[in-house]
Amino acid sequence: MVDIDEREERLERFLAEEGYEAVWFARPNAFAWLTGGDNRVDASADVGDAAAGYLGDGEWTVVTNNIEAERIAAEELPAELSMSVAADDWYGASLSDSVAARSPAPAAADFDVPGLDSVDPTRLRLRLGDDDLAAYRDLGREVALAVETVCRELQPGDTEHEVAAGLRISLAGRNIDAPVVLVGGSERAPEYRHPTPTDAALGEYALVIVTARRGGLHASCTRTVAFDPPEWLEERHRAAQRVEARALAATREAAGRDDGTAGDVFAAIREAYAEEGYDGEWREHHQGGATGYAGREWFATPDSDAPVANEAAYAWNPTVRGAKSEDTAYVADGTVEVLTDSGRWPTDTVDVDGFALQRPAILRG
Repeated sequence: MVDIDEREERLERFLAEEGYEAVWFARPNAFAWLTGGDNRVDASADVGDAAAGYLGDGEWTVVTNNIEAERIAAEELPAELSMSVAADDWYGASLSDSVAARSPAPAAADFDVPGLDSVDPTRLRLRLGDDDLAAYRDLGREVALAVETVCRELQPGDTEHEVAAGLRISLAGRNIDAPVVLVGGSERAPEYRHPTPTDAALGEYALVIVTARRGGLHASCTRTVAFDPPEWLEERHRAAQRVEARALAATREAAGRDDGTAGDVFAAIREAYAEEGYDGEWREHHQGGATGYAGREWFATPDSDAPVANEAAYAWNPTVRGAKSEDTAYVADGTVEVLTDSGRWPTDTVDVDGFALQRPAILRG
């Protein structure tokens, strides 16, 4: 359930700071953050079929077309909020034109609307509210359970496609969809950082990688299952674990400052790779970043000045030549809480300068 009062407070501050009369959100992740609902019919669309607008002083409205208006009002909007729904005939106007005709000015939107400025909602939603965190804890645990249930049944002869299908079914049974499902067997995981599934058999071991979504929130995790693994897998897996732990420790430190940035965390990641004997390995794959109402709200880069917020979620995903360590964690007030934790997967204790964290171990199949 979305805390509407909390959303209104953020949006009131935004309107006052920017001098706008209204702000509109039609991209699915922003619509979900604002309302808790889904405005998509086509899951591949960048912009949904409805736009939610906040016009200040507690006034909300949703603009859509006549096909979707009744369903969205009944099923996708919070019952505790009196939100008017305006609709144009599906053949009469585009969503952007419908919003432009109804919006006061000046205003901003997260999609192209004639006469309106552009707004990036990331800074509005990066810090998670209590309602977000409660939903995230449920999502993270269920994603981990769904992924790990499939992983425990893997066999060397299973194909990557078969595993990916099992993952999607396991998640869908929990009302979770998965924008990203990657499965790499021993032939392909050492070759490709993003092993999109093929008909190749798993072989000696498997990397199973998921970014899953429910209610607009995203949870990412990676699990490793080994049958007859190559001798280097354990060492590289431990190296990836330690880099990820360093990233989380640096995130915790940066979030405790007013000026902490993604570049600060990235510096710690580069140093960690070097200490593990893999200097420059960071060049081979992005290292992750802030998450929440997007798979990544921002990706960390060496010079990034993106803010590391307190009370926010992060998913770091270092890779080391066929090995990977990744979970979604909530960082707040000097603590790190791993959200994608089922409590049922074997773990290793990783200690970085006195910061101890349990990281998923390799499951022996």
